[in-house]
Amino acid sequence: MATAIGAWIAFVVFWALLLIGWRELGTIRALIFLALWIAGFAGRGYVPSGDLLFTAYQAVLGVALVLMIFKRDVIM
Repeated sequence: MATAIGAWIAFVVFWALLLIGWRELGTIRALIFLALWIAGFAGRGYVPSGDLLFTAYQAVLGVALVLMIFKRDVIM
């Protein structure tokens, strides 16, 4: 259950950041992030435990988006 919740959070945050930061990133960088997400999604079936690893992969893409959009880590 916790893994599913984490996967949904990573999914929502990634897409929200991509939409929020599209202008800040520029079209090329945003499309690169989109292509990386699609490649990870398409390739998850070829890797053992790919579904679980895709969640972590998506979270790493989200962290990279935060750092590129806000130019720093988010203060909690």
